Order: sequence, then structure tokens, then C-alpha cells
Amino acid sequence: MSVTETIFNLIDMRSFRSLWYWIALAACWSMASHWVLGVPFDMVLRVRRRRADAGAGDEAGAQLVDMTRLHVARLLRFGRQGGIALAMVAGFALTSLGLLGFQYRVEFAQAIFLILAPMTLVAVLSLRAAHRLEAPLAAGTLPPAALARALIRHRLMVQGVGMLAITVTAFWGMLQNLRIASFQ
Repeated sequence: MSVTETIFNLIDMRSFRSLWYWIALAACWSMASHWVLGVPFDMVLRVRRRRADAGAGDEAGAQLVDMTRLHVARLLRFGRQGGIALAMVAGFALTSLGLLGFQYRVEFAQAIFLILAPMTLVAVLSLRAAHRLEAPLAAGTLPPAALARALIRHRLMVQGVGMLAITVTAFWGMLQNLRIASFQ
């Protein structure tokens, strides 16, 4: 078997063998690290870059504070109004996917679980960060530079979870592909 045949045999339409699954995984983590608490990360970088220019950074800082205040309020309202129901549904869905995937060896359930479980952790981290930022944002006592640092710190945590999740998913997917290839 040639190298190209081996490569094309590995790119199959099953979950871990599908190129589309890996593209979807990369897109999920790319979006999660770009939209920090619903705020695009380029706004945070603009404030960080313009902090040295006091006059130029004022507008960017005000926009960042306003945008973050809106998204923090939205996240917390969503968490407070439907948080318990959402936690129950998410717990049921993750438990079902985990059991189907790892107890009954359904590869599609494993693949979906390996995307949704870490994304659930990111959602919890986002709610926690929003809760921490709520009071200072409402009082107007949080300067844009401090807000940018808090959003960067949150983004680093999201990226850490993402790197770990992608590594675990890649190893598990490779293990599944090798297991399937050994039976053929």
C-alpha cells in the first residue's frame, strides 16, 4: 500500500477519520479563543496597543468597557434565568454521550463528547469571569487596561483548556484509527 492510499484510507467519513470533524474541532476552539466573553479579541489588543497613547486609547477603551458590560450582563442573565435547567440538560447530554461513547463504544458519541465536554468547562469559566467582572463594570470602577488584562487572562485559560482538549482528542482519535486499522 502506498503512502497516498494510506492517507486516503485514514480520511474516512467516520468521526475520527473524517477531515470535517477535525476542521469542526479547530473551528470551535478558534472561535472560543477569539470571542472572549463575547468580545472580539482584536478589541482587547487595540486597547493594549493604544494604552501608551493616552488620547488614542480612550475611545478604544470606552468601546471595550461598553461591549464587555453588555456581554457580561447577557451571560449572567442567561445563567441566572436558565442556569439550573441548562446545567441539568448539559449534565444529561454529557453523561449520555459519555456512556454511549466510552461504555458502548459509539465513535460518533465519543467525538461529540470530546468537543462538548471541554466547551462546557469553557462556558463555566466564562460565567465565572463574567460574575467577577459584573460589579466593577456596573460601578464604572474598572479601567480599560485592567479589563484588558482580565480578558487576556481569561483567554489564556480558554486556550489552555483548548490545547489540552485538542491533544486528548488527537491522541484518542489516533488510538481509535489505529484500533480500527488493525482489524482490517
